[in-house]
Amino acid sequence: MAPPVQQRGSVLLFEVRTPIRTEPFGERYHLVPGKELGRGKFSVVKKYVERCSGKEYAAKFMRKRRKGQDCRLEIIHEIAMLELASACPWVIDLHEVYETHKEMVLVMEYAAGGEIFDQCVAEHDESFTQDDVKRLMRQILEGVAFLHSINVVHLDLKPQNILLTSTSPLGDIKIVDFGLSRMVKGDQELREIMGTPEYVAPEVLDFEPISTATDMWSIGVLAYVMLTGTSPFLGNDKQETFLNISQINVSYTEDELEGLEKSAIRFMKSLLVKEPQARATAYECLHHPWLQQGVNRGGLEEQDQEDQKGQVTEGLIVVAAYSLGQCRQSDKETLTSDQKAVSKRFVFEEPFGSALQEIIY
Repeated sequence: MAPPVQQRGSVLLFEVRTPIRTEPFGERYHLVPGKELGRGKFSVVKKYVERCSGKEYAAKFMRKRRKGQDCRLEIIHEIAMLELASACPWVIDLHEVYETHKEMVLVMEYAAGGEIFDQCVAEHDESFTQDDVKRLMRQILEGVAFLHSINVVHLDLKPQNILLTSTSPLGDIKIVDFGLSRMVKGDQELREIMGTPEYVAPEVLDFEPISTATDMWSIGVLAYVMLTGTSPFLGNDKQETFLNISQINVSYTEDELEGLEKSAIRFMKSLLVKEPQARATAYECLHHPWLQQGVNRGGLEEQDQEDQKGQVTEGLIVVAAYSLGQCRQSDKETLTSDQKAVSKRFVFEEPFGSALQEIIY
């Protein structure tokens, strides 16, 4: 891996180990007919099958030129981030990379269960239980702790970027979309306006240095969303959302957190604090009392002992769902005003870039 270089004010990696293939993509993969997995301004994700193995993959087609600028290095950086994290079981696996004159294609592991977003906004009987959240949160934290141990910050942790390997039974998580991720080191300051409005930390809005603590704020928001189905800082518009974040306007009332364990509330409070140095680290979170009780730390959630007798494990039915981050289109954006007022659920799904600076300043 080559050393990082400074690109547009950020530390980006510019070399990768994965061979970049230039032969026609269709020679090795064939498209599965049906609905695209996702589409945005600069990319599209489709379901493909590898001809030689019959295995299904999610192929992310990314335009190299965007708004008149050459963005190939940014795609290379995302590939490099996936390579750095390849040893972590909770990060999506990169299979192959292709390049054409106009696009790069990232062929990635196919996550069967879709985004955890779907369970976060599901009806009560289909949503996560508190024990579900504990187990999944432990996996998320183990993944984030791994990233932080190699000086990587994700900077866009949210329900749309956490996938499940299956939904029935509830599977394990996979962290995806490293388009905004950056390298951080103690002797370098990173200041950028980036992230997704509902999950962005106060220091990003204040253009203060970004650190691993920036991810931990997002983990706190993510925990709140997974436990309650509501977005804690969402306002009627982006400015109100930013104000709520800057002033830490978050509700811990019984109406919002009915039925939650007190240790779960303390867990969120340890992360949703304005001063980055005061937030718990990923390692500290893994040892928090909330995550130490009643959690199966292995793979799939344990089934009832009686149900397991004579049970035959069958292959999981693959259901297409994938996250696009900046290049995302979702029908979840079309919530009515009544829904927004009641549920505060996820209006701002798209990460933002330099445009936010125009809003704040």
